[in-house]
Amino acid sequence: MPGGAFLLNSGGGMADRGGGLTVPVVVTCFMAASGGLIFGYDIGISGGVSEMESFLKKFFPGLLKRSAHANKDVYCMYNNQALTAFTSSLYAFGMVGTLVASRVTRRIGRQAIMLIGGSLFLLGALVNAAAANVAMLIVGRMLLGLGLGFSGQATPVYLAEVSPPRWRGGFISAFPLFISVGYLAANLINYGTSRIPVWGWRLSLGLAAVPAAVMVAGASLIPDTPSSLVLRGKHDDARAALQRVRGKGVDIGAEFADILAAAEHARRNEEGAFRRILRREYRPYLVMAVAFPVFLNLTGVAVTAFFSPILFRTVGFESDAALMGAVILGVMNIGGILGSGFAMDRYGRRLLFVIGGALMFTCQVTMASIIGTQLGNGSKMAKGYAVAVLIATFVFSASFSWSWGALYWTIPGEIYPVEVRSAGQGAAVALNLGLNFLQAQFFLAMLCCFRYGAFLFYASWLVVMTAFAVALVPETKGVPLESMGHVFARHWYWGRFVKDQNKFGDEST
Repeated sequence: MPGGAFLLNSGGGMADRGGGLTVPVVVTCFMAASGGLIFGYDIGISGGVSEMESFLKKFFPGLLKRSAHANKDVYCMYNNQALTAFTSSLYAFGMVGTLVASRVTRRIGRQAIMLIGGSLFLLGALVNAAAANVAMLIVGRMLLGLGLGFSGQATPVYLAEVSPPRWRGGFISAFPLFISVGYLAANLINYGTSRIPVWGWRLSLGLAAVPAAVMVAGASLIPDTPSSLVLRGKHDDARAALQRVRGKGVDIGAEFADILAAAEHARRNEEGAFRRILRREYRPYLVMAVAFPVFLNLTGVAVTAFFSPILFRTVGFESDAALMGAVILGVMNIGGILGSGFAMDRYGRRLLFVIGGALMFTCQVTMASIIGTQLGNGSKMAKGYAVAVLIATFVFSASFSWSWGALYWTIPGEIYPVEVRSAGQGAAVALNLGLNFLQAQFFLAMLCCFRYGAFLFYASWLVVMTAFAVALVPETKGVPLESMGHVFARHWYWGRFVKDQNKFGDEST
């Protein structure tokens, strides 16, 4: 329904629920979304620190010597499994943290999971800053990964459950916005600390404690979600929490009734959420939980973010220019996220998928063409071509942020029924982190083996995922969480799995 939110009423029609844009809900959502800082900061720090000579000299001296004397194949000069393990170990343990968090979030609540995640990340940052050997680095990365897993599982669900339906896309996109802000901050810090000999890398890694502290402070000052409180039997606290985020004097009766009805529906069908999501009537939600993280990684953006300084050096930029290129990449990410946040609740989700997919495909093909023809063995490409690759990378980054970067967190965070919400979100985030691990561990080997064909590999998948989004992802603009089943039931394909019925009876307005 253009311009407003709707829900099912007792007669099966649509009714405006309200849920205006108030100061309390803005403050609450942005404090929760600040958890995205730790994601972005770590992605930016990992790539930048691995470019610092002082860091490589202490932990990977062999790689430093090899890159300094590379004269045969510029595609392979940075291919080192120990170095990539420094990045990828975080995502392996992030996957573990996500699965653990999804198991316990119903018992202890979204807020508690976010607090645990921030605390683990804070501890991991301190261990990394004090690292004396590679083993200590990996232990720190494991703690960081567990923190990412906990916060990544809880934060998007928190935002979906607290934000008003008509503004939900914009509020959930605040999480990837903070990821981009963290990424930009990390690259600015790397640019500065790279000039500090011997211990500059320690400062970069240790400053990860700052976004972790922000997340802990933010999570400690916000209420748990009404849905989570109701599921734990705390109805009075749930009503108070809903009133707090909607603002004093706002009538929350209809919305609270829907939350109670959804929770009651979940209790009547009490069963393990992970087993339940495998049932036929939940098929579309299972497909989305798998497809979104798979397609997100097949855009190629993860490796672009992790290894952008290395990529820029490969095509001919010096260390400082490569780090500054990564800074500009962060600015483009923020621009794309901001544009997406304004557009998705006005024009819908599908348009963003189409525009982003087309631009990303063009950029990947452009990069493959230039690198394939200009980057030869034993030489780096001419400056003009290197700048063209840089520009294509910037446009690609903005296009990704505009589309999959924002919608990956928005759509999975809003589509799941309450009885499988923690399982669906947990499975999606865990799979994403697992795929991040594989890509971070093997991308440099893939670049060494496939050369410029790596970019064509990702470009071909962009065609597939854009077609999937257009054909199989229903438009969810302005739809209340409790009415998502109605949208899937009316879909041309998913309607054969999801029954079109009013589950909540007379409790709706």
